[in-house]
Amino acid sequence: MKTVKDIQLTKEGGIFSIAPDATVLAAITLMSEKNVGALPVMEGGTLVGILSERDYARKVLLKGRSSSDTLVRDIMTDTVITVTLESTTKECIDLMTEKQLRHLPVVENGRVTGIVSIGDVVKLIIAEQDIKINTLQSIIDDINADRNLKNMLLRKLDKA
Repeated sequence: MKTVKDIQLTKEGGIFSIAPDATVLAAITLMSEKNVGALPVMEGGTLVGILSERDYARKVLLKGRSSSDTLVRDIMTDTVITVTLESTTKECIDLMTEKQLRHLPVVENGRVTGIVSIGDVVKLIIAEQDIKINTLQSIIDDINADRNLKNMLLRKLDKA
């Protein structure tokens, strides 16, 4: 089974984060520039929360707050569920489904090494399934070829 490490190997770019005392406008701007849906919130190298587009929509937009006056710490999710590089794609998808999450920070030895999105996990699972399907199709093709060869030989023997 594939792991978060396999996902990280396919991702380009670096790790983008935001400080808790930054404005929500700065965070949303960074998310837009980097084309990401969530940012780990870091304070002095320590993960203290996560800010997602969902947090922004529900805690700023719908409440009529100002993005430029609201701080990240005021709307971030401070109970962060994380995974490690050795976590499997199944563990990730199970966590995301159970906890209704779209992003999981990757933490190794107390350090954030990346973030995994539900899109990353689904993409890898689909790739794994494609490999399995292609392998099975190849086996079926081999069996059919053997069957055809056997039938051809039997017909030749019958004619002899």
